[in-house]
Amino acid sequence: MAFFVYIMTNKPNGTLYVGYTDDLGRRVYEHRNKVQPGFTARYGLDRLVYFEAFETRDQAKRREARIKHWLRAWKVAAIEKMNPQWRDLSDEIPLP
Repeated sequence: MAFFVYIMTNKPNGTLYVGYTDDLGRRVYEHRNKVQPGFTARYGLDRLVYFEAFETRDQAKRREARIKHWLRAWKVAAIEKMNPQWRDLSDEIPLP
């Protein structure tokens, strides 16, 4: 089983949300369809622009916590290194 850290946004250089999950496809669907009220629903964060895969939940959780404490400029730099055009990466989600 893989675990993921991901960043969602509403537009290039828009509001950013960092999360972690064991089912990236399901979480992207939930964010896009505003399944749960909260930050991503309120700001319309529906574009997956960054993700990393990990072998354990603990690794993903620690990485998420680390990225959440980064300056915004560091998050943007990480996104632009992986995804310079800020494309929606949901079509590239690894499937189990």
